[in-house]
Amino acid sequence: MSDKERPRKIPVFVVVPPRVLLLDIAGPVEVLRRANLEQSAVRFDITYIGPSPDVRSSVGLSVSGIVPLPATLPEGAMVIVCGSVDEPLGTGRPQDRLGDGPLEETIVKWLRGSIQPGVELATICSGALLAARAGLLEGRECTTHHSMLSDLARLAPTARVLENRLFIEDGECMTSAGVTAGIDLMLAIVARKVGHATALAAARTLVIYLRRAGADPQLSPWLQGRSHLHRAIHKAQDAIGANPAHAWTVDALANVAATSPRHLSRLFNEHVGMSVTDYVNRIRLALAKELVNGSQLGMEQVADRAGFSSARQFRRAWNRLHDQPPARTRNSG
Repeated sequence: MSDKERPRKIPVFVVVPPRVLLLDIAGPVEVLRRANLEQSAVRFDITYIGPSPDVRSSVGLSVSGIVPLPATLPEGAMVIVCGSVDEPLGTGRPQDRLGDGPLEETIVKWLRGSIQPGVELATICSGALLAARAGLLEGRECTTHHSMLSDLARLAPTARVLENRLFIEDGECMTSAGVTAGIDLMLAIVARKVGHATALAAARTLVIYLRRAGADPQLSPWLQGRSHLHRAIHKAQDAIGANPAHAWTVDALANVAATSPRHLSRLFNEHVGMSVTDYVNRIRLALAKELVNGSQLGMEQVADRAGFSSARQFRRAWNRLHDQPPARTRNSG
């Protein structure tokens, strides 16, 4: 295999604390596993690390095979810090969330010394508290489970702790509200590193269709209209998501979905709640919004890359969904 054919590897180190909330591991890592299976360009290499080779999880199962905290991390690594619970199943008594003193302090010291520029940090649920104790959230926007927001504010006094957020990305630091919000965060990371098509495929396989953006109260346009189980429609939506700028017609998408154009149109209206053309335009607008906010491309270039025939057509479509024109949206961002 040539170097060009080899997948780009992203080393992922999952920190497993005492009394780990099992879903904080299983949910995000399952997203990465599915992303590895859905494509071959990028591979997430998972290593479970911690101060103890085995821990008792929130549901009473033991988690083993945990390797010691590494002395150094490679550039480009991602560290996921999982949360823990007060009262694991079967203990019969609450336990101090910040307890297990020596073990958790070992994690805190390791985070403090290991998270350097070039290494991404993602916290799930109360994992944010460990990051805060390590001083890694100072001056950043961050969040955690709603029951621990006051603890986070106390541990990171200069941080901007935000409520009512599924997750927040602040540079190389990402925090999530916990439990299933860790899945939302990981889908967003996969979309950024590998592409929306892979994130969509992973979400669909895991039967997670209504994933939202971190600070967006609405459904992400990339995932809106996917709360169904119809295979033919998913085939068409996957094709659109993989290449929004393609000159998609109902006939072309019907060929992808192995159905007639008339039947595909009927399926979209019934299951997606909009026409095929409206869905294509929404996905193109989602791509255009990323280009407007994430680049300095002119509106003609944005329109072309997003699949609109002209900047005028792009602005007309944009104005149907947004109060401000695209240029003003960029300036206000």
